[in-house]
Amino acid sequence: MKRDVRMTALNAELAQRILILDGSMGAYLQGFGLTSEDFHGDRFATHTTPLKGDSDVLTLTRPDVITKVHEAYIGAGADIISTNTFTATPISQAEYGLEAFAREMNFESAVLARAASDLAEKADGKPRAVAGSLGPTTKLLSMSPDVGDPGRRDADFDGMAKGYEEQALGLIEGGADILLIETITDTLNCKAALWGAWEAFDKTGVELPLWISGTITDRSGRTLSGQTVEAFYNSVRHAKPWAIGLNCALGPADMRAFLADLSRVAECAVSAYPNAGLPNAMGGYDETPHSMEAHYAEWAKAGLLNIAGGCCGTTPDHISHMKHAVAGVKPRIKAAHDSRLKLAGLEPFTAAA
Repeated sequence: MKRDVRMTALNAELAQRILILDGSMGAYLQGFGLTSEDFHGDRFATHTTPLKGDSDVLTLTRPDVITKVHEAYIGAGADIISTNTFTATPISQAEYGLEAFAREMNFESAVLARAASDLAEKADGKPRAVAGSLGPTTKLLSMSPDVGDPGRRDADFDGMAKGYEEQALGLIEGGADILLIETITDTLNCKAALWGAWEAFDKTGVELPLWISGTITDRSGRTLSGQTVEAFYNSVRHAKPWAIGLNCALGPADMRAFLADLSRVAECAVSAYPNAGLPNAMGGYDETPHSMEAHYAEWAKAGLLNIAGGCCGTTPDHISHMKHAVAGVKPRIKAAHDSRLKLAGLEPFTAAA
């Protein structure tokens, strides 16, 4: 399918049922027993900086493994496949000395996800969208990395936006259908990603739907930069996102209340893809596919969801159970448009009519 035809078909599906996003890339990759040699490959065999842990470089060194991950999630029932580009910005890849390869990583990752999705589409005729993943980077624009120097910043808005632009260009050129700005803990980082995306749209003449997913860092119900869920939504509402949601950090039990807050105000589709619980003492995740299925079933019946997926610790088995949990349940109804002025600091503000 062509991109516009695919998105038209996917939006028609979105109006009728809850769509399924894939699960964690990192958790599933752990099962492949990858070594340092897999991350370096032949191409980076002489690269002096250790690359083990840089999952995004596997797109260039072990594309066969990344393709297997995509195929497993499609087989589990995912309608949307995210690219292996969570840290594929120049800022994040600079920590591995691979910043010069960021655009290529994004392009090739989109190509791999698109190829896996095209095979599935050809087999059954159902649309499979590729969501180009733009992660939060390893820097924060709103906060200092040094408590003793509150004015310090290790990145600036223009530089971060330019990096996101480079990432978006690669994803668009590689065949992504949607840009997923995800795991946002700092709203200013999100705004830099939006700016970069809009610059890429202008340069390519291609405008993709924008999907924004924030992260509530603990039970306080706030992002790392201090905003409540509704304040975060007000801060990005002007971008007219195709979907907005929450992911990562919390398990499903702790995310539920904040998902309800977002569902109440969002004038677009709402997504949720929590971790498989909070990390335990061994760094693992305790929510099983069966236990997470119960949470998703309740969320769906409560009318909170349009798109469901999984983040850290989830696997194709989790996604399969999730699909079963929401099957046959009508999707959430979008909030009615509110024309009042809505602003946000740490808290939301709505002007009187």
